[in-house]
Order: sequence, then C-alpha cells, then structure tokens
Amino acid sequence: MQINCHINEKPYNQEIEPDLFLIDFLRDLGFLSLKQGCDTTNCGLCTVWVDQKPRLSCAILTASIQGRQITTIEGMEKEATAFGRFMADEGADQCGFCSPGFIMTVLAMEKELKDPNEEEIKQYLSGNLCRCTGYVSQMRAITKYLRALSSGRGR
Repeated sequence: MQINCHINEKPYNQEIEPDLFLIDFLRDLGFLSLKQGCDTTNCGLCTVWVDQKPRLSCAILTASIQGRQITTIEGMEKEATAFGRFMADEGADQCGFCSPGFIMTVLAMEKELKDPNEEEIKQYLSGNLCRCTGYVSQMRAITKYLRALSSGRGR
C-alpha cells in the first residue's frame, strides 16, 4: 500500500506492507535514533511525535500515519541539544541508549505542561525506562532546564 506523510517537515511517499510498524519504517528511512528496548511499549525508547504528541512508534502501524506529521529527534536538533546540555551537566546521559526517546518526551512535556511540579514530571515520564540511573540526575536536569526556559536562558 502507498503511504504519504511528513517526517521532520519533509514529505515522504512510500510503498509499505500493511503490517509494518512505524519504528521499522522510520529506521529503514535512516532515522536511527529510534531504539527498540522492550517490544511491550514500556520503555519509551522509540518515542516520536505524531502530530506534535508523543507516541511509541513500536506500537503504531505505519498505515495509520497517512497524511500525518511525524517528528523524530533528528528533526528537533536545536531543542534536543539545548536539553542535552542540561543532561550532560547533571551526569544524566550515562550510556545514552534511552536519551533520544527520553528527550522527545521531555520536549513534549515542556509544550504540554506549564510549570509542572515534580509529581507531574514523574507522571509524564513514567513510560521512559533508563537502566543506568535512579532518575535523580534526570530530574535535576529537567528541573534546571524548565527553570532556565522560564527565565529565558534555556535555548
């Protein structure tokens, strides 16, 4: 079947199999930031934005994105780099395997929640799994990043 969509604001028109998952479609196109860590939609490593909302690409059939806008971390370089500096400063970037999905979720949270408290941040990020840390450094990075954004110093 034929699929038409935009990925990182670039149009794509591709022939696909009806049972192709979005993560496989995107990786085949060279978007290698997407990882598959669980096959159960529990780790968040494959997070992309579909029409500006975070979604797990391992759980979406490519056929369902007809006419939609997909955003990967490759399309969010400036924003991802800005937040990535906060992660590095706090030692939250350890092995980096979970970082692309985690960063995409944090950037979506930034757009959706205004001045979230720690509990709201934890709830929003509950689907992201990091096997290296206890999330303390990530929480520090997020808190400092959001504070910097609200004071105009984040990006």
